[in-house]
Amino acid sequence: MAFQSFISVSTFLSLVILVLATGSNAGKIIIYWGQNGNEGTLAETCATGNYDLVNIAFLPTFGGGRTPMMDLSGHCDAYSNGCTSLSSDIKSCQAKGIKVLLSIGGGAGSYSLSSSDDAKQVANYLWNNFLGGNSSSRPLGPAVLDGIDFDIEGGTDQYWGDLAKYLSGYSKRGKKVYLTAAPQCPFPDAWIGNALKTGLFDYVWVQFYNNPPCQYASGDVADLENAWKQWVSDIPATKIFLGLPASSQAAGSGFIPVGDLISKVLPAIKGSAKYGGVMLWSKYYDDQTGYSTSIKSHV
Repeated sequence: MAFQSFISVSTFLSLVILVLATGSNAGKIIIYWGQNGNEGTLAETCATGNYDLVNIAFLPTFGGGRTPMMDLSGHCDAYSNGCTSLSSDIKSCQAKGIKVLLSIGGGAGSYSLSSSDDAKQVANYLWNNFLGGNSSSRPLGPAVLDGIDFDIEGGTDQYWGDLAKYLSGYSKRGKKVYLTAAPQCPFPDAWIGNALKTGLFDYVWVQFYNNPPCQYASGDVADLENAWKQWVSDIPATKIFLGLPASSQAAGSGFIPVGDLISKVLPAIKGSAKYGGVMLWSKYYDDQTGYSTSIKSHV
């Protein structure tokens, strides 16, 4: 009897360890913030407890000799140095264990890289103005961001790998510089497909929306699942995330109702060791639907 009870205890402990391990590998929710003044503050965003990482969007102007400029629509005016007060919000997010990154690019920016040297200069600018370097004109104040998100949807497909290489190099100076990317789901991505092959990106959230050939269609997960398999097998990133609109208004197509996501889509992709969770566009739309709250325990 004593031996049997010992087996039971060890089995019980094994189950506890398994549950804890599974919990630690649970998917994360990533959110974009910064493009709508009605989405609440950055500090409020992090205080919801729903998000593990926030991308501040966007720095849509840079490279090719352009003066880099931020656009945080409705929140603050970077042109008049009006966004430096975000520094305390950034620090409050980080104090909660939430990473805060700057997203460069976007769907409506003016950006491109003209050479490897241009990429080096942009990396230097990002390091000194947003990361661990020093500048007298830091747009978000003294807070040190956790990394840079590449949301490249235009310009050219050149030198993004160089930019990733130079930014990655700054990790040697102490605090790790996280690199993430938001490619479109058709594989390979037209803009940063080559850069993603470098293996320098920690997290990649693939936009499975506004792209009918590889997104979820009512009841049919096949196209999305096939694209997902290609992304997780061919891209050397630590984790791959399912990028989705948080409401049907947030994108032209590709919105997945919560019930379908939980019952059909997540079961089809969560088996991958590279599954990282879900990225949502954006905080404003998530506020309208409560999408992240609805999916948090299932991601």
